[in-house]
Amino acid sequence: MDRIPSVDLKDFISDDPKRKQKFIEDIGKAYEDIGFVALKGHFLDDTLVDNLYEEVKNFFNLPIETKENYEIPGIGGQRGYVSFGKESAKGKKEGDLKEFWHFGQYVEDDEKRRKEYPENVEVKELEDFNKVGKQTYQMLEKTAKYVLRALALYLNLEETYFDKYIHNGNSILRPIHYPPITKEPKNAVRAAAHGDINLITLLMGAQGRGLQVQRNDGEWIDAIAEPDELMINVGDMLSRHSNNKLKSTIHRVINPPRELWGTSRYSMPFFMHPISEMKLDVLESCIDEDNPKQFEDITAGEFLNERLIELGLIKK
Repeated sequence: MDRIPSVDLKDFISDDPKRKQKFIEDIGKAYEDIGFVALKGHFLDDTLVDNLYEEVKNFFNLPIETKENYEIPGIGGQRGYVSFGKESAKGKKEGDLKEFWHFGQYVEDDEKRRKEYPENVEVKELEDFNKVGKQTYQMLEKTAKYVLRALALYLNLEETYFDKYIHNGNSILRPIHYPPITKEPKNAVRAAAHGDINLITLLMGAQGRGLQVQRNDGEWIDAIAEPDELMINVGDMLSRHSNNKLKSTIHRVINPPRELWGTSRYSMPFFMHPISEMKLDVLESCIDEDNPKQFEDITAGEFLNERLIELGLIKK
């Protein structure tokens, strides 16, 4: 496989059973083979995407002293600003060449859950930044819900199996800025090879070279989306839950060629997380003689905490 398969969500939400079934089979097979798809037909419109990019660029163009006012200590970078080089991939000493922001869940109907999550951080200097971020978050969350419904059917589960776990889930929208590279990086890349922690990741901004995915044979291939597509990949939580039937694929963001060092790159991953008490125990439907249970029982909250420690974002 030399390119990422493309699917259209409109097929799944159509009233045509054949189109719906073909979508389920196509996305399921892609996630078994490579762990990534490019998705058309999502719920983000062009105006919202344009507005988000404008607001995100406005934020990252603020003076560093202003941005650092939004770096909140003691919450493991879960909300607000995370400054350049703070995060590193699991097992890697060098910090990634990026700065980023986190929008989190907007809990409206669950006081216990509201207290569990840090509050979203309001940027005072930019009138529309938080409003546009919230709209984008909610449209990506809606898109992710339908993708997970298709995967539930592929795994022989009831279609809305994931709904109760992702409602008010601990999902994160992360606008990332990879600044211009000003000197030869020492062993550092824009994002070192890693797998994602969560159920699925929806990525805006995968146009142009940079994102690469590792095939089963170890070769790296470019993952380039069309302007109207989101790149969506399986995370470690869903891989565990499905006994690695659905693959959480290692991926990275490489540095551009030297002639493009002077340019910024922006990308906007949405990390779909469930509520913390969701059990990630291997599904019975994914265990058989050829595929014995590969993972210990664990909750989503326990697994997330383990990984945030490994990433250096929270201390033991």
